[in-house]
Amino acid sequence: LKLSAPWITFCHEIEAMFGEDPEIKVVIDESKPEIKLYVDNAKKAEALTQILPTEKVFGNVVLKIAVVPANKLKEDELSVYEKAFKGNPVFSYVKRVGGTIFTYPASYVVFKNKVVQFFNDDLSDVNGYCSTLYQEIAKDIFENTNGIYFCTDILTDDEKNLGKPLGEWP
Repeated sequence: LKLSAPWITFCHEIEAMFGEDPEIKVVIDESKPEIKLYVDNAKKAEALTQILPTEKVFGNVVLKIAVVPANKLKEDELSVYEKAFKGNPVFSYVKRVGGTIFTYPASYVVFKNKVVQFFNDDLSDVNGYCSTLYQEIAKDIFENTNGIYFCTDILTDDEKNLGKPLGEWP
C-alpha cells in the first residue's frame, strides 16, 4: 500500500474531470505540488483559466494549478463553464433558472449521470478507489462560483433529456 500526499487526491479529481476531453491533457508532477492542463483549444483554455483556482492550499503545501495556454478574456460565467466543457463527454448542459419574488435566479452546470471511479490511496476505501459523481468533483475543484451550482443529469445518454437534474435544483 502506497500513501500519497493529500493534494494528490485533488490532482486525481482534476484528471477525472478533464482526462476524457480530447482537447485537454492533464499532467501531474508528484515530485512537487504542481498540476498542468495543456489545452489545445484557446477558448477552452481561456474559460478554464477563469474557473480553476491558480493554487489550492493543503496544510503547509500549496498546489500550483496552471492552464497552458491561457488568456485573460472575461465572459459571462455560465458561458465560460459551457466553453470549458464543450466536447467533454462528462458534460451534459448548462441551465439558467429565473428567480421568483422570493428567490434569486440561479445557474447550473449539469454533468452526465455516471459514477466516476479513480485510484485514490487516502485510506477512505480499502481497495484504494474513490467513487463519486462529476458534480461532487466540480464542487471540490471550482471555487468562487458566484451563484453557479453543479448537479447531475437525471437521465442517462440512452434516454431523452426531458427531466430535471438531480441535486441542487429548485
